[in-house]
Amino acid sequence: MARRLRVLLDGTPLLGHRTGIGRYTASLSEELASYSDVDTRAVAFTLRGWRGLRSVLPHGVRARGMPVAARALRASWLRSDFPPVEAFAGLADVVHGTNFVLPATLRAARVLTIHDLAFLDAPGELAPSDRDLPALVRRGAAAANVVCTPTSAVADAVAERLDVDRDAIEVTPLGVDAGWFTGRPPGDAQRRRLGLPERYLLFAGAPGPRKGLDWLRQAHATDSALPPVVFAGPGRFPADERSHHTGYLSDVDLQRVVAGASALVLPSRDEGFGLPVLEAMACDVPVVCTDVPSLREVSGGLAQLVPHGDVTALATALRRAVEEPHAASASATRRAHAASFTWRRCAEATLAAYRRAVGS
Repeated sequence: MARRLRVLLDGTPLLGHRTGIGRYTASLSEELASYSDVDTRAVAFTLRGWRGLRSVLPHGVRARGMPVAARALRASWLRSDFPPVEAFAGLADVVHGTNFVLPATLRAARVLTIHDLAFLDAPGELAPSDRDLPALVRRGAAAANVVCTPTSAVADAVAERLDVDRDAIEVTPLGVDAGWFTGRPPGDAQRRRLGLPERYLLFAGAPGPRKGLDWLRQAHATDSALPPVVFAGPGRFPADERSHHTGYLSDVDLQRVVAGASALVLPSRDEGFGLPVLEAMACDVPVVCTDVPSLREVSGGLAQLVPHGDVTALATALRRAVEEPHAASASATRRAHAASFTWRRCAEATLAAYRRAVGS
């Protein structure tokens, strides 16, 4: 009987409030745990809270490692391959850096996921703790046996800008959880609890300079007939009398809030994938997003695409989405498109990357 493939994931994104990368890591690890020929383990690079990894891992995924300072590890990995991750997390056949940073390894093959290139486009927007991220990602991309990206658009950009052989990049599209296809609008009690208006436009995600929220605010202000904007996610958002912030939502609450929206808007300057686009489509909610390569790819011609920064065009697209007649054919097409993105497909593509890495 063939030995199981020993996979070690960076599970650090599973700790704390989960945004896109945390949800990606959680869903990928859950799918990997279902393969009988894969032994999936996870390690968290943090001094505080590392014991919590055990409580957030899917059944069948084991936590490994010990408390380590992420900042010290990054500083060391920027200069050398010491310490190898096997020294504190055990032996593995392949190590997967799920969140831009590739751990140093002794003998294990190396796979790195690069979700987008925002860190190159706007390094000044990085948090002080991430100031070394561009150099770390460049080093990791050069050392990886295989690089994973969520879209072909990001794969092409990584090949060109990080000088990675395009054939060494595996596209591993994200998936849509089944619960999104049965999402129902919030009931009266939930609306009161979350402070939701009867009709609303929705932005779902974390704020940040590249998310285009100032642009959204300007476009929204041009038309008083548009519904209020609801921001669902952690952090601080623009505030005025025609907007509302729900804070971070549980998965169940988020599905209901998305399903109840008049339209979802994702006005980002750049995205690596744009999972809220597909989740809204699964709920049969119209989508307005920026006309950038990854969102063009993921939306499949079923969203209203707007040139970034064009206030008039965004306001027009929002009006059109809100007034869009509910046609059964459009609903079926949106849902079918979202259903073609599954976490199983993501896991299969990622496993292909692991086997290529080990084979190389």
